[in-house]
Amino acid sequence: MLKLKLVYCPMPIVYLAVLSFLSSILGTITGFGISTVMVPIVLLFLPLPETLLLVGVVHWFGDLWKVFLFKHGIHWKILLFFGIPGIITGIGGAYLALKLPAAFLSMFIGAILVAYVIFLLLKPDFKLKATPLAAMLGGGGSGLLGGMTGIGGGALRSIVLTAFGLPKSIYLFTSGLIGFVIDASRITTYFAGGVRLERNLLLGLILFIFLSFIGAKIGKTIVNKIPQERFRGVIGFFLFILGVKLFFFP
Repeated sequence: MLKLKLVYCPMPIVYLAVLSFLSSILGTITGFGISTVMVPIVLLFLPLPETLLLVGVVHWFGDLWKVFLFKHGIHWKILLFFGIPGIITGIGGAYLALKLPAAFLSMFIGAILVAYVIFLLLKPDFKLKATPLAAMLGGGGSGLLGGMTGIGGGALRSIVLTAFGLPKSIYLFTSGLIGFVIDASRITTYFAGGVRLERNLLLGLILFIFLSFIGAKIGKTIVNKIPQERFRGVIGFFLFILGVKLFFFP
């Protein structure tokens, strides 16, 4: 009953608006993070299916803003080999999200992220060759996790893309465009599975989307001030924070 009352209370709209703004700044800087910040908090107000749909829409627009703001960075080979498997597995993951609990999976993702960051500290020059196989595995994994949890997909995508050693503009554009396509597939699956939002939340989405664009513009300004040689370290820091959160607070 508490969740039903909160849906009709105007205060969650204010909270979600601020949340959309702040998470968009973080998501633009890192290439992931909108769902990471929003999902746990939105779950205080909504059931998981509605949470995944609402945050998925905000995340989808966040991806669109990255494509628009970093439109001069593009790597077609990675886009194709990463994006196509991600679309397919994103649909499957979204279907499973409506059927399975995600706590164990969140802990598993968290352990992977923490282990990866520790590995980077030991081998800071590590790079992964941008082969079709590596891109396909990365895209398939990120699509599956993103569809299932709304959280892990962007982080796994960041692990693979930063390991390719891409310049920050290409990394953020590629991450945004791939996420844009994958998110579209999972949002469609949620909707086809019968998930709907209340009218006031649908109206609130207009405000959330607008504020996410403002946040993305601020995020781009911050990205422009981060030296390329330090950018991977910034991504690693946020991956570590996310990993700890997912492992200890799934």
